[in-house]
Amino acid sequence: MDAPLLTLQNISLSLGGPPLLSDAALSVHERDRICVVGRNGCGKSTLLKIASGEILPDGGQRFLQPGTRVIYVPQEPTPGDAKTVFDYVVAALPPARHFRARSLISEVGLTPDKNAAALSGGEMRRAALARAFAAEPDLLLLDEPTNHLDLPTILWLETALRRLNAAVIFISHDRQFLKNMSRGVLWIHQGQTHRLSEGFEKFESWRDDFLEEEERSAHKLDRQIAREEDWMRYGVTARRKRNMRRVAELGALRKERSELLSRRRGAMSLEARTTLAGGKLAADIEALGKSFGDRCLVQNLNLKILRGDRIGIIGPNGSGKTTLLKLITGELTPDHGRVALGPSIQPIVIDQRRETLDPSRTLVESLTDGKGDMVQCAGQTRHVIGYMKDFLFRPEQARTPVSALSGGERGRLALAKALLTPTNFLILDEPTNDLDLDTLEVLLEWLENYAGTVLLVSHDRDFLDRIVTSTLVAEGEGRWTEYAGGYADIAALSQPLKSPTSREDVTTERKAPSNKPSLPSRKLSYNDQRALDQLPERISKLEGAISRMTAELAQPDLYQKDPARFSTLTEKLAQSEEALEAAEEQWLTLELKKSALSAPPDA
Repeated sequence: MDAPLLTLQNISLSLGGPPLLSDAALSVHERDRICVVGRNGCGKSTLLKIASGEILPDGGQRFLQPGTRVIYVPQEPTPGDAKTVFDYVVAALPPARHFRARSLISEVGLTPDKNAAALSGGEMRRAALARAFAAEPDLLLLDEPTNHLDLPTILWLETALRRLNAAVIFISHDRQFLKNMSRGVLWIHQGQTHRLSEGFEKFESWRDDFLEEEERSAHKLDRQIAREEDWMRYGVTARRKRNMRRVAELGALRKERSELLSRRRGAMSLEARTTLAGGKLAADIEALGKSFGDRCLVQNLNLKILRGDRIGIIGPNGSGKTTLLKLITGELTPDHGRVALGPSIQPIVIDQRRETLDPSRTLVESLTDGKGDMVQCAGQTRHVIGYMKDFLFRPEQARTPVSALSGGERGRLALAKALLTPTNFLILDEPTNDLDLDTLEVLLEWLENYAGTVLLVSHDRDFLDRIVTSTLVAEGEGRWTEYAGGYADIAALSQPLKSPTSREDVTTERKAPSNKPSLPSRKLSYNDQRALDQLPERISKLEGAISRMTAELAQPDLYQKDPARFSTLTEKLAQSEEALEAAEEQWLTLELKKSALSAPPDA
């Protein structure tokens, strides 16, 4: 194998508290495609900055092959002193590459003479990507490159990366992007790096095996600690003196156990929140229209949203997705048509800019609305510090102002605040921005169990596919078409979204496509498929337990010997038999559902 372009060895860094990185390592060869994953705050962005040379570690070595051109695209690029998009993209480029720069600017849907200081977050990221590709790097470092990008631009980025003759290291929360682009994974866990030489598709099972091994190690430590504590109680007394070496060993074991436990802490936990009852109809939209000047964003949209519907909304940036949400919630007044919410519908909006959060308020004030230190959650009164912990906030962050929180922390806070209010209509505008994979997984599970109606704007294809039952797609000129299923179903119809080079200001209309082939059958939801996978093992365990209890109850003298045991077993047996019957019925229902979904439409 050729010598690596970049090597990081024994990297350590502390930002005033516990070490952020400890003995971290990274080796990058030509044309590597490595994704860096880990929880928010674990040091992913910091490691990329060390790799780029932007910051120096406290310890360790960084070696870059002489002549290697490294380009780093940060999570929040800024225009600096550039006056126009063209000035920004060609900065530090020789004149010979200016033509390529103009071509890339056009490809990402920008104009060269646009004021760089007036770019939105998504436009600034597109300009930064154009600048990075124009530089023709040997090593490209991308920090959350899909954040604030629409789906057409993400598809363009994937194509551009496949054509790029360079090594790429990237951080992303977009599971589909990770699966499509990675050929290796660097996992940062407890400040240390762990390398998988396969794509992200294999990562989660590999990570779970690693964590299970940690669990086994913790169990062994528990047993060893129990033995040592037993010796401390009885062995020391028997000898009338302490064995200081064994006392020290017990202390070391306890410390190791504590570290293992800390590695397993930090998973966000969302309990089931109260869902208000509601009528069958969540929203009735008739002939809805909205324009801004000559920009038509919604054109004659007719749509009925029923209780329990999960509708995704996708389209290029500027196509009117957020405008449509604001029309539905009543924040904007339509030019014509109407939106009528059901009489008992209580919508809650989680917006992409987290505008529901007051940056001057502290974390606690945001959750309690400045009233005391208790919150009402799922019908119970809880201390706000305990509620904060559900969303991975530490007690010492209670008085931290919102303005000082990271993007991921603001995202978690917006979720925490919204979920305090009972609702039956959840409206999510780009909820995945800045959330790490673990937090996204918990949010997905919560949404799958949510009994209300969901309206979701997202560029995250995997997130859409796992949540929505139908999708509204911006078709241009204010038209919207609803398709059954998620993004994968639309892609299967060969109906790709418009590329970044054609960014009409589009809007919406609901209509049934008449000349398109029928959609492929829907697969089971993520929760249903997981239940179907797990039920055979559960059924087997219940059958084994029932068999053992039945055999014990069959002993002729059990009642005379131990009537309490007989009574307990009888009760447990009845419960297990009831649970077995329910599990078998659930398995049969899911199997029938799976068969029905996989059957051809005319079957």
